[in-house]
Amino acid sequence: MATPHIAAEPGDFAPAVLMPGDPKRAQRIAEALMDDARLVTDVRGMLGFTGTVDGKPLSVMGSGMGQPSFTIYATELLSQFGVERIIRVGTAGGIAPRVRVGDVVIATGAHTDSAMNQLRIPGVNFSAVADFHLAQAAWEASRSAQAPQDGTVHAGPIISRDHFYFTPEGQTERLAAHGVLAVEMEAAALYGVAAELGAQALAILTISDHLLDHSEDMSAQERETRFTGALRLAVAAAHS
Repeated sequence: MATPHIAAEPGDFAPAVLMPGDPKRAQRIAEALMDDARLVTDVRGMLGFTGTVDGKPLSVMGSGMGQPSFTIYATELLSQFGVERIIRVGTAGGIAPRVRVGDVVIATGAHTDSAMNQLRIPGVNFSAVADFHLAQAAWEASRSAQAPQDGTVHAGPIISRDHFYFTPEGQTERLAAHGVLAVEMEAAALYGVAAELGAQALAILTISDHLLDHSEDMSAQERETRFTGALRLAVAAAHS
């Protein structure tokens, strides 16, 4: 049942998949969560693992960077491998003044400057939103006094951009003024694919830097390893 981008067999993937962008982070997450993780795909170095967490099946797979890459993997997982829900576990740049480096954002919706969703329904500005059930499960897990967070957990809209280095002058400030919490490069496409295929999707993001204040930005190493808070919420959503 292999696809052009995933070399796996039927049943290799769990119904829920955690998807960081970086395949190295996918391996770190699998090793951190599962004693029985097994490699199920490694096409083009995009590693995917399946095992169990608290007796429940779970998969972890990298998505690559950007909305086109995420769309490829999400489409194949949801349409060909029996996956029912995808939770993106990634990093994002803070926009809102109340969001700090190390905080976690549960992305309830994703604005975008991309054309990825424009052609889905001609004549409609498609709203890329998370699955409410998954977002609610993640939020409730964040309120648990039994496992406090390293940083504050926020829930609200983000923006998924196509460009990493190019930003129109004044756009970030206007987004902040309109309540946008953070910027990343994948969630809007994930939400679009999930809507198309009748699946569930959510993005849970660790703030690695702040676009309006770079005094506390994470290092490259921290971006790979500092995901404990977001990961706990993602597992709660995956198994809700």
